[in-house]
Amino acid sequence: MSTLRLGDIAPDFHAETTQGPINFHEWLGDSWGVLFSHPADFTPVCTTELGTVANYVPEFTKRNTKVIALSVDGLDSHKEWIKDINETQNTEVNFPIIADEDKKVANLYDMLHPNASDKFTVRSVFVIGPDKKIKLTLTYPASTGRNFDELLRVIDSLQLTANYSVATPANWKDGEDVVIAPAIPDSDIPAKFPKGHKPIKPYLRLTPQPNK
Repeated sequence: MSTLRLGDIAPDFHAETTQGPINFHEWLGDSWGVLFSHPADFTPVCTTELGTVANYVPEFTKRNTKVIALSVDGLDSHKEWIKDINETQNTEVNFPIIADEDKKVANLYDMLHPNASDKFTVRSVFVIGPDKKIKLTLTYPASTGRNFDELLRVIDSLQLTANYSVATPANWKDGEDVVIAPAIPDSDIPAKFPKGHKPIKPYLRLTPQPNK
């Protein structure tokens, strides 16, 4: 399996989940999606991550984004693990977790890295657009918990830049100034960006976030 790259169509699949069987593309519908994998059930870092995502679901929903997790253990194990997550993270896991015992989805998404472990999935994250294309990939080591504030920030940037000729600078957060795409000539800026702009260099021009 070749590595999935940005702009590739996210592979479709049928899977059993803690919320019933799904066909992935159908389940996504017109939403954005976050697919993130876990090495196994009852792992400490992932327990905190799944609890965090459960608490962040309203923020993902606000962004028209569905979240779905994956682990190579079975449904019964997932359901027992969810009890632990709810108890220890003071939450209610309210999104599906894929049971991928045959590692079919893990292989489709190249989540098995033999140098890390031939048994467990690495901790991958995929952000997928409504066009079913992969917009972001991240792979974390087992020892480092994922930063879901960063995922929300990236989704804000992706949704903004999909609709306007802008890019977001380093450490940008929703509401801050953005960079005008280099392809836009200066003469077109007043019509395209009526809030005004600040030229810093010919290639670096800032404007207030257009969708605010």
